[in-house]
Amino acid sequence: MTSEQNPAPEPVEDDAPRPGRLTAAAALAGLEGLALVVGGAYMLVAGLAGHPDNPEQAVTGGVTLIVLALLPLFAARGLLARKSWSRGPAIITQIMALPVAYTLLQADSMAIGAGIALAAVSIGALVLLVNRETTRALGIRTPGSSQ
Repeated sequence: MTSEQNPAPEPVEDDAPRPGRLTAAAALAGLEGLALVVGGAYMLVAGLAGHPDNPEQAVTGGVTLIVLALLPLFAARGLLARKSWSRGPAIITQIMALPVAYTLLQADSMAIGAGIALAAVSIGALVLLVNRETTRALGIRTPGSSQ
């Protein structure tokens, strides 16, 4: 492959200030990761303490949530460090959160509030991640941009 077919990302100046939108996107991704860790730890402790109906399922769910939390946490760290690779996992995290938010909105309980909050955070983070300023700060070239 030639360099024209697979161009290298634009270099990012380290001394340039980080755009606020990039920082906000990293904060939202980190917040989602933190929420997954807290929820997973709660399920894990409840499963080990024997409070739920099915302790094995609670432990498995807790461990799964904690492992899933790694994706948004690594993405948030990469966004703060202005690594171009971090936008992909951050966007994937937001897209995966939207069906979860929809499911929470269908519930007849207090989960509706959590669904609204999750949908707002996910949509907000997606808007911040695809923003031109964020893309430029990460050194990602858009289609049709000049060499």
